[in-house]
This record gives sequence, C-alpha cells and structure tokens, in this order.
Amino acid sequence: MNLLKRSFYNRPASIVAREILGAHLVRLIDGQCLVGMITEAEAYQGEEDLGCHAHYGKTRRNAVMYGPPGRAYIYFTYGMHWMLNAVTGQDGSPAAVLIRAIQPLEGLDVFEQNRPNLAHTPHWLDGPAKLTQAMLVDRRLNGIDLCDPNSELSITPGEAILEENVTKTARIGLYTVPEPWKSIPWRFVIKMEKGRPRDEIQK
Repeated sequence: MNLLKRSFYNRPASIVAREILGAHLVRLIDGQCLVGMITEAEAYQGEEDLGCHAHYGKTRRNAVMYGPPGRAYIYFTYGMHWMLNAVTGQDGSPAAVLIRAIQPLEGLDVFEQNRPNLAHTPHWLDGPAKLTQAMLVDRRLNGIDLCDPNSELSITPGEAILEENVTKTARIGLYTVPEPWKSIPWRFVIKMEKGRPRDEIQK
C-alpha cells in the first residue's frame, strides 16, 4: 500500500490534523480490509498544551507520544472507550492527532457487525469511540507503526480536501482547560452534506 510517510507526521500536530483529512484509515483483521476516510481530527501539541496528555510530563500511559512520529497512540478513557491518535512531531517531543471520525468506504459488513448502532446513517462513525469500536482498535495496537506496510493499522493518502470545505473549531471536551488552550482552533472537520463530504458532492 501507498502509506503516508513518516515525514508527513514529522510536523506540528496542527498541520498534520488539517492535512490528514481525506486520508484513509486502514485496518486489517483476519485478512479483511476495513477502510474509512478521516473526516475529523484534533491536534495536541507538547507539554505546553494544557489540553494534551503530555502536560504533566512523560508517564507509562503517554510514553508513545514521546516516541517517533507515525506511531499509533491509543488510550482508554471514561472507563469504556478507546481513542486512536497518530503521533506527530520530532522524536522526544510529545504531540499527537486524535482521529475523531471516519466515513466508511470498504468492509461495510464488518463495520456493521462490530458497530450495529445507527448503521449506515450520518452518525454511524462520527466519534472517536465509535470508529475504534467499528475497527476493533484497542490497547493491543498501542505503539504500532502506521508507516509499516505490514501493519494491522495504517493510513494511506486520499483526496485533498479544499479549504472551503473544512470547519475549524475549538477541541471538544476540554471543559476545565484554561485559555488559550481551551479555545484554540485545533479541531478540523470536513463539512458534510447528506452524510457525504461536500467535496464529493460538488464533483
């Protein structure tokens, strides 16, 4: 597969989060290929970012963020959900992009089996916990190399998304995080119409 190269991830998280929109998240499960187009992503940048897991320094939980770019950082939250991130920036400088939503493209029957709730509706996989459930992503894949062609989890290039079709907002759920980190516009979302990206509809 033609994967996103490590140099793609070796940049500030805010740049990667914007440019990863439209790329394809690929999960291999027992010979079955699941593919979803990334439609929403958030950036978390370094120990100085008070919304970032690395704010309190390196721990066992966030250690992958301090490693080389292009790795998957997967963590458990709210006692029930797994979250998938792509590590960005230079080795030793913690940063990551949270993959928040996808549009399913291939392996729809497996997606439906893994996540039957709201199947084939616009809200089917529009949340970070929804997509990890649908693609069976959990702690076992933490630290996996997204740039390895033999990896069970990877990201391939997709079509470029026009700037006019991207919404930028504050990141979600940072209720107690102080400014400016609470409101910094590091969440990037493809504008959707009828459950499909606006770019696709305009063609």
